[in-house]
Formats: sequence, C-alpha cells, structure tokens
Amino acid sequence: MVTTHPIPITWDIFCKVVDNYGDAGVCWRLAKILHHEHGLHVRLWIDDLSTLRALVPALDMALPVQDVEGVRVCCWSESAEVAADATAVIEAFGCGLPDAYVGRMAASALPPLWIVLEYLSAESWVDTHHGLASPHPQLSLTRYFFFPGFTPATGGLLCEADLLARRDAFDAASRRAFWNGVGFAVPEPSTLTVSLFAYADAPIAGLLAAMAEGSTPVVAAVPSGQLTAAVRTFFGAADDASETAWRRGALEVRALPFLSQTRYDELLWSCDINFVRGEDSLVRALWAARPLVWQPYRQEDGAHQRKMEAFLAHYGVGLDTAAADAMQSFWQGWNDGPAGEAGAMWPGLCAMQGVLASHAGRRGQELQGLGQMSARLVEFVRNKVE
Repeated sequence: MVTTHPIPITWDIFCKVVDNYGDAGVCWRLAKILHHEHGLHVRLWIDDLSTLRALVPALDMALPVQDVEGVRVCCWSESAEVAADATAVIEAFGCGLPDAYVGRMAASALPPLWIVLEYLSAESWVDTHHGLASPHPQLSLTRYFFFPGFTPATGGLLCEADLLARRDAFDAASRRAFWNGVGFAVPEPSTLTVSLFAYADAPIAGLLAAMAEGSTPVVAAVPSGQLTAAVRTFFGAADDASETAWRRGALEVRALPFLSQTRYDELLWSCDINFVRGEDSLVRALWAARPLVWQPYRQEDGAHQRKMEAFLAHYGVGLDTAAADAMQSFWQGWNDGPAGEAGAMWPGLCAMQGVLASHAGRRGQELQGLGQMSARLVEFVRNKVE
C-alpha cells in the first residue's frame, strides 16, 4: 500500500542505479530492514524510479515522494529539494551526494553521520579499511567507510531477521507452489534444476549446449532480464514468440516472469545450482545454501577478476581439492574464458554437485556467525553519534 502522509526522517540513503537492479535492490532491501527491524525512519533517494518499480510494484511513477512499506521513497533529481535533517546519511557505493545537501550538512550545528556503503568484496584489504574515516577536503565533515564482507572485521552480510527461518520452512509443498505460481510444473526429482541469472556477456550458448548434450536431465530457469534474448537465439525462437519453454536434448529452459525479491529467494531455494551476478543475488545465493556460480560486475581494470579470485579463496575453505578445482575451473571459464570453455567444464561441475551442496550448507552456517549487516551498521552509527 502506498501512502503520502509525512513521517519524521532520521536516515537518508542515496542510490544511483549503475548495475541494473543490483544497486536498487541492495538499497531497497537495506531501507526496509532498517525500518521494519530497527524502528528507524528511512528516506531512500534514488535516481531511477523505473528500476525500483520493477522491484516494488506498489511504487507510483507519478509521485516524486511517497511512502511504500514504511520507507519514504524520493526521486533524486537535480531539482529535488533535499533537507539535510537526518541522523545518518548512507552514500551507497560511492554515488556521491548532492552539493547543496553536503553544504547544508556542513552548516548544521549537528551534522549527520556520513557513511559510504562500499561494494562487497572478500579481498584481504577490506578488513583494514572497514570503518576508516576520511575528512572532507574543503568542509568540516568526515566520511566513514563501511564495507560489507565475510569476516568479523567487516560489516557482515545483509540478511533479514527471519530469512533463514523462512528458507528452512520452504518444503516440497512450497516448492510446488512456487513453480505453479510462475506457470510451470515441478521438475522431476531426477532432474538437475538450475537458475540462470547473469549479465548479457555471459557465455550462455556454450553452457546451454553442454546441458543439452549431457546425460543428466536439466531444467534451467531464466528470470526475465538480460539473458532472455540469448536464450531465444540459442533455440532459434523469434523475439516476439509467445513460448515460455524450450527443449533440446537433455535440457529444458523455462523463461520466468520478472520476480520480486521474495519470489527470487524462493527460486534460489527451489534449485540445485544457482548462477548469480553482481552483489545482491550473490548474497541471496549464499543464504540459500546451494551450490552457486558467480559473475561479478565486469570492470575494465580487471578488478572483477581479483574480486572473484578472492571470493573463491574465501568460500572454498574446507572444500576438498577435486571439488574446489572443478568450481574454480568453471567459474574462470564462465567469467573470462574463451567461448565454449564454461560448457566444457560443466560436466566436471555437475559431478561435484553433491559435495558442493554439503559445502554450501556449512559455509552458510558459518556466515550466520558474522551477525546481520544492518545491525552492525546501526551499531556503528550509534557508537559515533552518542
């Protein structure tokens, strides 16, 4: 339900959409958790309402300011009037803040606490940079850098308080309801079920060919997005065709509608292997405790490769050598290998699916010990302002 009544504002989150739904997804999820679980009044400033609306259907594109699910959503434009009256300001992923807003912060007798929420990384330097302060070069303001991460020295991972309980309660009937709700029957028990979420440059054709030529029946679920066109091309389907499923050899591909954040979690819980991309879906796949394949956001300086290698090194702790080699080889082929390499590595990854599933469960339990990122963020702010 959308309302427009005024609420007191104590936290501001600023978000610029760069990585399709990833930036908006993280910020929206964080805003909701801060409000619903920590009792905070949150204002989300976002420069692309249309992207957020895909995740939040209740959003009214005609309203520049509105309250949705307890969060005040504001269109961040050059003409927007932004009052610097918050207790804390979250600059998501180094997106910057409006100059006028920063000026009002500096002029305030009690400036808001300014936090730069950084991208997720398992690189070792994150531990020593989390929480560091950076004075503004011209104004009497200080920014603090908050790094999500995978060790106790970082800010942890974003997770709703009830997420793991909901995951554990997701049973066979829930799985059937999910598949029926997106227009399909439940895959047969002997089928390997895979979710495919990746950027448009992923080597999808080689992977689909390997799945089709394999001996194991595969159902691949592709949520509406950047892979849809490549899947249609692989099957020779017209762009305007009405089909939502295609078959070749051992492979069935199902084109799913756009999924809400809640429904996307259910997809991850319904699958044996999850292909994810960026940050938000990686974290959700970790909490799903299923084998995963990650495609980080590609960067020209090769930073994505370093991020992937660091995460593999961290995530693979305790995994036996054969399974670790299979996972690393496939991930390398999926992200930066020549055309067809990921497909060639697919049988090796499938052979280790059971070992990887056990490992994913153990790693998920270990990550729970880090605590919730939102709670760490609230504690960080409280310690600075009190």
